[in-house]
Amino acid sequence: MLVHIYGAKCIGIDAVKVTVEVDIGRGIGIHLVGLADVAVKESLLRTTTALASLGFHIPGKKIVINLAPADLHKKGSGYDIPIALGIIAASGQEELPRIGDYIIMGELGLDGSIRDIPGALSMAELARDSGFRGCILPRGSALEAVEFRDTEIYGVSNLADILRILGGRQDCSDLLIWNSPIGNDIPAGSIPGEGSIMDFSEIIGQEGAKRGAEIAAAGSHNMIMIGAPGSGKSSLAKALTGILPPMTQQEAIVTSKIYSVCGKGNLRYGLMRTRPFRAPHYSASLAAMIGGGADSIFPGEVSLAQNGVLFLDEVGQMPKSVIEALRGPLEDRKVSISRLKNKIEFPASFMLVAASNPCPCGYWGEGDRCSCTVTQRMNYISRLSGPLMDRIDIQLWLHTVDPSKLGEKAGSDSSSIVAERVLRAREIQRERFRDEDINTNSEMNNRLMEKYCPLDPDCMELMQKLMARGRFSMRAYFRIIKVSRTIADLEGSASIKPGHLLEAAGYRFLDKTPGY
Repeated sequence: MLVHIYGAKCIGIDAVKVTVEVDIGRGIGIHLVGLADVAVKESLLRTTTALASLGFHIPGKKIVINLAPADLHKKGSGYDIPIALGIIAASGQEELPRIGDYIIMGELGLDGSIRDIPGALSMAELARDSGFRGCILPRGSALEAVEFRDTEIYGVSNLADILRILGGRQDCSDLLIWNSPIGNDIPAGSIPGEGSIMDFSEIIGQEGAKRGAEIAAAGSHNMIMIGAPGSGKSSLAKALTGILPPMTQQEAIVTSKIYSVCGKGNLRYGLMRTRPFRAPHYSASLAAMIGGGADSIFPGEVSLAQNGVLFLDEVGQMPKSVIEALRGPLEDRKVSISRLKNKIEFPASFMLVAASNPCPCGYWGEGDRCSCTVTQRMNYISRLSGPLMDRIDIQLWLHTVDPSKLGEKAGSDSSSIVAERVLRAREIQRERFRDEDINTNSEMNNRLMEKYCPLDPDCMELMQKLMARGRFSMRAYFRIIKVSRTIADLEGSASIKPGHLLEAAGYRFLDKTPGY
């Protein structure tokens, strides 16, 4: 008897259907075909042992298991459940009339329990979009899709739960993930153990840098901070999370799928609503930053920071190959990872926030504290190449806070007030780009800039003077206009004014300072 069960495989952040065909006929032995890796082949021993412990028998016949399409590599332990169900149904030990109505995945324990798998959110989306009745997943994994109310998402703990659902003879609504105690008690999008975020008002001084950070958050612009140790670079970067607006539904889905496919999804419940903040160590490898892997290709930090912040502290200490590899994602907002037999593309639309000391000792520009030579200083900062700096819109210099201000209370606005201004600016941009495939000013290409950022004669004359005086590149020219458009949005101005251009150009001091 031939039985078809449907599973899924993740390619990038999307899932594709995998058909598990099980046939029992004359002969002897169990044969698994369909380009399966070692983990899938080992599932045969796990499956037969688990079925025996649950009281099922393994037919003493020839069992052929095919994973289709046969030219697609199958990896992981998630095919345990489809294989076990196929053996049960094909041998006639259980009547499972609904076995073809669901996408079913999960790792099977020897005692019949079911363990979590990565990529559950993408599989639930596939089930919804492909016309399946729903999806049956391990309970911890199914919690990722608790907000998918337009399709049946079952969270199961053991094989008996799945047999109840597929038998179609009992009411299994208690197994729907949103009806489970966990699905009811925990708010969608919450993250267990999520820590508090530093408030803008807690940062003493650095008012100019706070203004630059607000502009960067409002338009999702890349930013670098240069300053002495202890000047507040890391604190300002961490406070950014508190002023960024919540993700839209589409942004939340894309970001959550990235975390799901790399196995980080079961740390949360529902879709992510808080924008991610990734801060890898400066010793991170190229594969850790961009993504990669030998057998399985996983997203790197640039993709895990999708729709959020990628903070690179001590960026000047990072390997040059890693720093320069950021050029592509910063420009294209995606990353393609190529291997001999496949090519995977991950989204990488993030806000880069970098921090660096100005010199090896860290105190250049702070009176006479610097002990570095001019050559040492220039060699240190030259690790950040011109093409990379061209892609950074806002450059900030943070000086050490005056000791006389240490006892004073911070007088700047709190993060909640700044967040309201940022949200208003983001809503203006969302309305502006409602017919485009972008959400923020930083994502505009040259065509969109001509449409949405026209300069009047006075502004054009000012830009020509700024270009000649500052020796800016054409990429810097366009990025100055993007930043000025964000400044205008923060002020509620319908058009870009000369003052907006002057402020935006002032944030590119590294382009025109000798040695920087």
